[in-house]
Amino acid sequence: MMGLFWAFLGILSGAFIALQAPINAGLGRGLGLPIAATAASFIAGTALLIPIALAVSHMQGVPIRWSTPPLWMYLAGGGLGAAYVTSVIVLTPKLGTAATMALVVAGQLIAGLILDRMGAFELVVREITMGRIAGVFLLLVGALLIRFY
Repeated sequence: MMGLFWAFLGILSGAFIALQAPINAGLGRGLGLPIAATAASFIAGTALLIPIALAVSHMQGVPIRWSTPPLWMYLAGGGLGAAYVTSVIVLTPKLGTAATMALVVAGQLIAGLILDRMGAFELVVREITMGRIAGVFLLLVGALLIRFY
């Protein structure tokens, strides 16, 4: 039963990302610059998440160890997130939400296969199988069909 819950949560998270794309694209149009929309999105997210993180930390009795991760992880995570949000703000009006999301997911899967195979960032090594390659190929074909047909 919990497996279904986690699958639903994954689908719901994907829907949030698709919903975020046109909202942030509209914010970019309104502000006049995609990068300004990215900044606004991150400021709003930060303003919402810091109090939530502090409350959860307090409720669970788990201190947040802000100084433990190396600085590069903060910079890389924030920089990659900013690049993603900015690119989606730019791509959504040009390609449409469905095509943008399909291409983004295809890119995520390709990168995910590579990261899994390498065991990067202390991940468990997972082999690249023909089934996984076929899945990425089919998704990429689907993304191209969504975009061009």
